[in-house]
Amino acid sequence: MELKDWLNSINLTKEDLSEDPEDIKKYPPYIINRCLSGHLDAILFANEMNKNTHLSKDMQYQFLLHSIRKKKRFSPWLRQEKIADLELVKKYYKYSNEKAQQALKILIPEQLEYIRKKLDTGGIK
Repeated sequence: MELKDWLNSINLTKEDLSEDPEDIKKYPPYIINRCLSGHLDAILFANEMNKNTHLSKDMQYQFLLHSIRKKKRFSPWLRQEKIADLELVKKYYKYSNEKAQQALKILIPEQLEYIRKKLDTGGIK
């Protein structure tokens, strides 16, 4: 079972994938909760499961499967390079995370390279 299978089951198909005890052992509650927490209509359910980590993986999966409404949800993960660029923009412009993310959307690679050179203090990294 892959992550996308679990997420599609919870979000779209509503098909119960927990019939095989071997499959439910592979269920990743933390990652599923993290994926769901990026959506306003699912964040409270994900938070509830984060508070109740003592529950079995099957109980956590069943709760999300039957509580969250059927809807197509997709949220891309931030890549490591984007996070590094975010820190550059925050430091250069003295922006918050939110403002730096907005600035990253409009900055071109040449501008990011310029910022990188301006902030380079030399020495060993």
